[in-house]
Amino acid sequence: MKIRHACGDNADPFDSATVVARRIAGVDEAGRGPLAGPVLVAAVILDPARPIVGLADSKTLSATRREALFENIRERALAYCIESVEAAEIDRLNILQATLTGMARALRGLLPLPELALIDGNRLPTALPCPARAMVRGDALEPAISAASILAKVSRDRRMLALDIEFPGYGFAAHKGYPVPAHLAALRQLGPCREHRRSFAPVARCGMC
Repeated sequence: MKIRHACGDNADPFDSATVVARRIAGVDEAGRGPLAGPVLVAAVILDPARPIVGLADSKTLSATRREALFENIRERALAYCIESVEAAEIDRLNILQATLTGMARALRGLLPLPELALIDGNRLPTALPCPARAMVRGDALEPAISAASILAKVSRDRRMLALDIEFPGYGFAAHKGYPVPAHLAALRQLGPCREHRRSFAPVARCGMC
């Protein structure tokens, strides 16, 4: 299920300058490791005419800085798309395939479409709308991937805050679904909720308790 999908509209896809310019999209995800909640995937085409200062791997930034950059990216990017891959789809496909599927969807959601996609990691999705290259540690090396990592991370953190209200007791607001001791203790006490990934071993074990 898509919880949020947005594409920037700062550029006219039929404008000759846009067509001639080389459009490179960065793609990254947030949330592969948690036991609960979705994986969020973002694809971003930055606008060279509207540079963004301070882009970096989202994991190296404070929450306050990520939030500020999130709004800056949405305002200044040539195009962006944010996709959610829900827990049920993760369980059905497995975490790797679900993440790759989300990446492909995010790229297809860009307007204008990119001419090249730079994807964080060492694996590429199939059925992409453009040529692509995998970049290990791309979120620290390529500004467009850094921007995608920020959009994905902030979007996922916001989603987990909402799930904390919907499913009190698990502590989603604090740990964002990661397998910290407090989360594992809540799982043992309450059992899994519908946002837990039942294909993940700690959740599966608690589901059988």
